[in-house]
Amino acid sequence: MKKIIVLAVTLLVAGAVTAQVKFGVKGGLDVSNIIKTDDPNFTTNYKTGFNAGITLDVHLVGPLSLAPELLYATKGYKAQTNFGDFDQRTEFIDLPILAKFKLADGFNFLIGPQFSFLTATTNTYSNGIATSVQKTYEDDATKFRKSLIDGAVGVSFDLSKSVDLHARYTLDLQKNSENGSSQTPAYRNQVFQIGLGFKLL
Repeated sequence: MKKIIVLAVTLLVAGAVTAQVKFGVKGGLDVSNIIKTDDPNFTTNYKTGFNAGITLDVHLVGPLSLAPELLYATKGYKAQTNFGDFDQRTEFIDLPILAKFKLADGFNFLIGPQFSFLTATTNTYSNGIATSVQKTYEDDATKFRKSLIDGAVGVSFDLSKSVDLHARYTLDLQKNSENGSSQTPAYRNQVFQIGLGFKLL
């Protein structure tokens, strides 16, 4: 995974230098939940997190650009269980590679795949009296996919030549695990994002 991340950073920087495209940074709010695939009675709630990283805008032709990004993102969900409140936080390195269509002055539509790499999982249990934090999830962690393919769709609004406001929805196209358990259901992450981007070059 480290080799993939290093390669992605190298490509982003090299693209900005050789093609004289727009290089930038971005950050924003993640509102995430999961879509269960094997237990509809397992009710979950949304969890807030954040994303931050670097961006590239490569103009191709006419209104079409390529918009790859390299992001650190926190996702997860909350749930009520028989043992109390459950909170799962997952940390990912996301690599969206999006096609960007300029539909009007200052308004863009983005769509494409995203490659997500799981780096950490933290589970927190609270029953109102005691709180337990579990960072090592041995039984189920080995079942988690460490890399996932997602789909992403969104829009961006150019607030100025160097600042944009963007909103996006991403959904895992693969389950986190082939076989769910009573502790860890098979699911797909879904994330609503909103944030700001800043063009540096």
